Amino acid sequence: MGRMNRAGFALTWIAAVVLGDSGLFEAAGGEPEKVQGQAALKPVSAEARRVHEAGMLFDGHNDLPWKLRMDGDMSFKVIDISTRLKSGHTDIPRLREGGLKAQFWSVFIPSEFEHPARTVLEQIDLVRRMVARYPGDFELATTADEVEGAVRRGKIASLIGIEGGVAIEHDLSMIRIYRDLGVSYMTLTHGKSLDWADSATDDPKCDGLSTFGERVVKEMNRVGMLVDLSHVSAATMTDAIRTARAPVIFSHSSAYAIAPSLRNVPDDVLKLLPANGGVVMVNFYSAFVNPAAARRATAIQAELRKKYPDTRDMYKAMGENYKKDPLPRGTVSDVADHIDHIIKVAGIDHVGIGSDFDGIESCPEGLEDVSCYPRLTEELLRRGRTPAEIHKILGGNVLRAFREAGAASERLKKTTEPEVDSPPAMKM
Repeated sequence: MGRMNRAGFALTWIAAVVLGDSGLFEAAGGEPEKVQGQAALKPVSAEARRVHEAGMLFDGHNDLPWKLRMDGDMSFKVIDISTRLKSGHTDIPRLREGGLKAQFWSVFIPSEFEHPARTVLEQIDLVRRMVARYPGDFELATTADEVEGAVRRGKIASLIGIEGGVAIEHDLSMIRIYRDLGVSYMTLTHGKSLDWADSATDDPKCDGLSTFGERVVKEMNRVGMLVDLSHVSAATMTDAIRTARAPVIFSHSSAYAIAPSLRNVPDDVLKLLPANGGVVMVNFYSAFVNPAAARRATAIQAELRKKYPDTRDMYKAMGENYKKDPLPRGTVSDVADHIDHIIKVAGIDHVGIGSDFDGIESCPEGLEDVSCYPRLTEELLRRGRTPAEIHKILGGNVLRAFREAGAASERLKKTTEPEVDSPPAMKM
């Protein structure tokens, strides 16, 4: 964990409010897994690299901003990401090697934090300062046209995605404020259910979306902010898709039919995507892609949840369990299996990539960090996918969904008033 005081350790620990995301392994006192096995893997073919570079790799979720916060350097003075780092999954040299063209940087907020809006604003500031500090490599983008423009200029288009609807503090005006600050998506929940939306990994509070939750989705559509359904319950998924007037995304989720984790998307929801236009961006976490790891992790979570009523205690115990007996690691083939399944059920236009790098502690063999994306392109070619199909998977689909959300916003702004709640009268 590096140098961190007791309060910093507590923040890291609380951050692990859902299996596999945002520092669970480090919170338990371990170290991220070492890159291993790459020397034994065959080099990526020239054909795969050509296809990969010709497409627009657009990743749905990277937790580098939160990792920097937890590592104690939000200034980039100690941790210089323009150099190859010895820890973590992400830095600029490896991003370039992996052929990344666009990235949704997650600005994460644990559900239990006090002052969530302030924390998210600090994370938004971090991303904007990161872009300003490395202008030769990053360019802020808030629309599909801006993504394409940044890529043409040789930059990595950098977008902001809020992970956790707790960030709006039950205030619809915050949606507009965040959008004005450059936020392009918001994940409706994280590991805890909210009063207005149920999480996949907590007891339900409103059987999907409440009336207020539906208003959240509508206002996000109106301002052009993508509705992200990773982390939410299946009921919330269906309610949000029913309510949405623009494509939804799952920024870092996989297919439940392949790996039965509650964080993954069931087939009945996948079947709704063609009518909506949405995209599932496949997560790389071993417990979300490897079937055996998913089954074991789900069983462990269910057992420990009974023993530890406090969520933080439960996830601490899970981390200790995994230190003693690590989950099976996934493979590049496992990730491709999820892509194939989503294509089979929802269609080629509804799948993408959402690695969750720097938010997971167990990466698939061959996909150990952001330099390794071309290995997935190699596997997709091996399976008979055409370059055109691969380009849709790598980023064409999410770019299309983002563009359609922007067009829907322009229409809605002409016909729909902002969602506004008047606060109680204040006594002076």
